[in-house]
Amino acid sequence: MRLTVRIKPTKPRQKIRKAPEPDGVSPSCLKACADQLTPIFTQIFNRSLELCEVPSCFKHSTIIAIPKKPSIITELNDYRPVALTSVVMKSFERLVLAHLKDITGPLLHPLLFAYRANRSVDDAVNMGLHYILQHLDSPGTYARILFVDFSLAFNTIIPDILHSKLSQLTVMPAPNCQWISNFLTDRRQQVRLGSITSSTQTISTGAPRGVCSPHCSSPSTPITAPQGDPNVKLLKFADDTTVIGLIQDGDESAYRREVEQLVLWCSQNNLELNTLKTVEMTVDFRRSPPTLPPLSILNNMVSAVETFRFLGSIISQDLKWESNIDAIHQEEGPGEDVFPAPTQEVQPAAQELLIQFYIAIAQSVLCTFITVWFGSATK
Repeated sequence: MRLTVRIKPTKPRQKIRKAPEPDGVSPSCLKACADQLTPIFTQIFNRSLELCEVPSCFKHSTIIAIPKKPSIITELNDYRPVALTSVVMKSFERLVLAHLKDITGPLLHPLLFAYRANRSVDDAVNMGLHYILQHLDSPGTYARILFVDFSLAFNTIIPDILHSKLSQLTVMPAPNCQWISNFLTDRRQQVRLGSITSSTQTISTGAPRGVCSPHCSSPSTPITAPQGDPNVKLLKFADDTTVIGLIQDGDESAYRREVEQLVLWCSQNNLELNTLKTVEMTVDFRRSPPTLPPLSILNNMVSAVETFRFLGSIISQDLKWESNIDAIHQEEGPGEDVFPAPTQEVQPAAQELLIQFYIAIAQSVLCTFITVWFGSATK
């Protein structure tokens, strides 16, 4: 069964003030000419799906280097590459995405939290803590948590490998698999730094950070690797992967075996583990915990940490939240120098403006991950 799209001349979801992308078409142009362009794009999109090919002009991207931390720039890795892609293609991807969600949604692992409806970062952290705390209720138990870091996970996807995995999903029609493979193959990109633009290179590796690509690449991520032991949990949010070993009576064989399988799976699927940033944390509430044998990945010893920023919230070995609350307090923004004293009279219009300012600047920070830490807060 082939996918056919139907387009209504509605307002595009892209921000209309954004500049034109590599194809020269801007969101404001799509909005102003929606009635005239709708029948044309409908024919182009359906022809693309029929031929299982994406027009080359839609596969052109411009890479912009954005500093990760503007105050610290010492090497190329201090920049984050941001790809500017076709606005028209983004609209096309949204139409295909609705179809892909219906196909791949029921097949995804329940511990995959990104790119799925009604799931958030809070759910991922809460689920991980639930497994750990529930396990630690039993005597003679502890947990080892491996926070895995990948080097440019989305940039190492091989379309042929992804096509093979998508083909194994019997509910995924073959034309759709071919269209996705063509979408990821022979992409042209160039790098722009200020007013200087590099020459164009053609690549067939990786997935652009667009609308459809993260969902297309879900079958090519570690969460689909088989999990043989119920005492080892594999949580994933985008390219952040966490292995939780629920250890009973010192038997770590299942945990270490799952880590070895993950490393092997990554090597077979062209995913590069960043052993320098991959760390491990041990949660052990026993009275006299013994020294645990270290974990090794690719002949590199994994560093042990006492705290770690897990998906935005700071997790500690003792599962207390002082470090996380202190970090939130430092980021909560303006205080007494901005907001008036309680006894100071404020005009109604100014009061409404202050409320909006507080919600946007202060409350948004104070309530970050509040469903995770507030119930256990001690300060």
